Amino acid sequence: MIAVVDYGMGNLRSVEKGLQKVGCKTLVTRNPDDILESRGVVLPGVGAFKDCMRNLEKYGLVDCLHRFIESGRPYLGICLGLEVLFTESEEFGAQKGLNLIKGRGVTRFPPLKGLKVPHMGWNTIKKRKESPLFSSIKDESYFYFVHSYYVIPEDKDVIATTTEYGVEFTSSVWKENIFACQFHPEKSQKLGLEILKKFGELSEERC
Repeated sequence: MIAVVDYGMGNLRSVEKGLQKVGCKTLVTRNPDDILESRGVVLPGVGAFKDCMRNLEKYGLVDCLHRFIESGRPYLGICLGLEVLFTESEEFGAQKGLNLIKGRGVTRFPPLKGLKVPHMGWNTIKKRKESPLFSSIKDESYFYFVHSYYVIPEDKDVIATTTEYGVEFTSSVWKENIFACQFHPEKSQKLGLEILKKFGELSEERC
């Protein structure tokens, strides 16, 4: 079973349906016991960093997510689920994140002429290292993005892909059993489903 974390934000059903479409058994839950017993965890989300962290704390999920990741089982963060992995965010003032990856979790796109924010729609990725989830994905493949902020890792070795939008930003990371992407695989058609499928297979292998 793969747990899709319900913390009151995000397009949970789209993620659940995407995982189910590639053959994964899923459970949408905010119960820490269910999450800790799962083979893999997906934390999706859209919205504000501060609200996300507040809700994770409210439902007792901060310690739960730390314990799950420490167990070595696969974690997949999507959009906001990527951003909260980081030390802090500058969205609406300094906000503390899960601190599982060192760096700023959220910095806003610069006010460049002609650059529309949020970054919304299809864009390409540039592979910076070979990640298990991207093993069948070609360089310059298109994925669907919806975001106004992006992450800045201290350790550049965690960067799996980058994307150009006014600046070159980190569009996905991989650190041991942590996988996370700024784009939405559940909205990225065939290639997005391929990433969800790889995550499901990895969840089976690690257990």
